[in-house]
Parts: sequence; C-alpha cells; structure tokens
Amino acid sequence: MRPLPETPLASLWRPALMITLLLWLLTGLAYPLLTTAVAHVLFPYQAQGSLLRKEGKVVGSRLIGQAFTSPRYFHPRPSATSPESYNAAQSSGSNLGPTNARLIQAVQERVRQYRQENGLGDGVPVPVDAVTASGSGLDPDISLANTQLQAARVAKARGIPLERVRQLIREHIRPRQFGLLGEPRVNVLELNLALDGLR
Repeated sequence: MRPLPETPLASLWRPALMITLLLWLLTGLAYPLLTTAVAHVLFPYQAQGSLLRKEGKVVGSRLIGQAFTSPRYFHPRPSATSPESYNAAQSSGSNLGPTNARLIQAVQERVRQYRQENGLGDGVPVPVDAVTASGSGLDPDISLANTQLQAARVAKARGIPLERVRQLIREHIRPRQFGLLGEPRVNVLELNLALDGLR
C-alpha cells in the first residue's frame, strides 16, 4: 500500500480562512441582524426595551427595577448590584449562602427597617421578597403581600384613601405567566407611575 502524498500546509490555510470568514459573516452578522429585524417587526415594544414613558419622556423599563425610597412610593425588593442598587450594568446577586452570617444579619436589618417604615408590629410576617434580593438584583416586580403591607404607608404619605391605593394595586396585578409559572405580582414602576397620575 502506497503512502498518501503529503499536502503542503500552505494549501490548507485558504479553505480554513474562508470557512472561518463565512461562519463569522453568517453567525456574527447576518443572523443577529435578521433576528433584530424580525423582532422589531413582530414585537416593536419589547425590541425597544419595554420602555415606560411619562409625559413623553422615558422614565424606565418595565423589565428592570428601580430604587424608590420616598414613603410616597411603593418600594421594590432589595438589590445586590453595586456600586448602587438597581445598577443595570452590574446585574448580579449577592452570592451569599443561606447560612452566611452577613446575609442573615442583612435580612434581619431589612426586616426591622421594613416593619418600622410600614408601621408593622412584630407579629406581622414580612414577605420574603421584601427583605431578599433577586438573583439578578434587578427584579421589577413585588408580591401581592408586599404591596398590601406597603399600601397604608403610601396612602398616608399621599393623603389619599387606603381603598383607592388598594384598587390601584388590583388594577396592576399581573397573573402567573401562561397561567402556571410564578406567582401573581405587581410591577413597581408601573404602579408608582399610576400613583403619580392620580388626580
């Protein structure tokens, strides 16, 4: 049996380079441009970032939480992003385990602060999402229990009836996704914008 003839190494470079260039053009340029174009045609609101506007000005995205600290507004869940909370460029959790002393101390301090700012007694259970950060640190939603416990503070700070605030909460409840995933929730930014829109 005769040995195969040796192929010069230089003759292999050209096909390898051409295949690499072709794949780069297809997967790095053509495919992203095509999917972006399809998204803008079929889902223009989502493709633009699900932006929320107030008086024509962009005030945020319904997909990214924001920090609210005034008693006139509903507060989001804590955020572990740095250097400030709800920093969309630094999406991350704290990575502290459930037995970590720093996490336990932080949660205990958040429970104390949450009870104090919402006028709750020691016997009132505090919702988990009110004192723990999400995995991304940017969660825009809070639980119904969390909104209900904040409602009295918001109503008092704004000088409006508590039932009006509760009605607004009911109007902004988002159900489980596809009817089965997750829990009913409320988007904090949308709810706070609706509060500002009250006459």
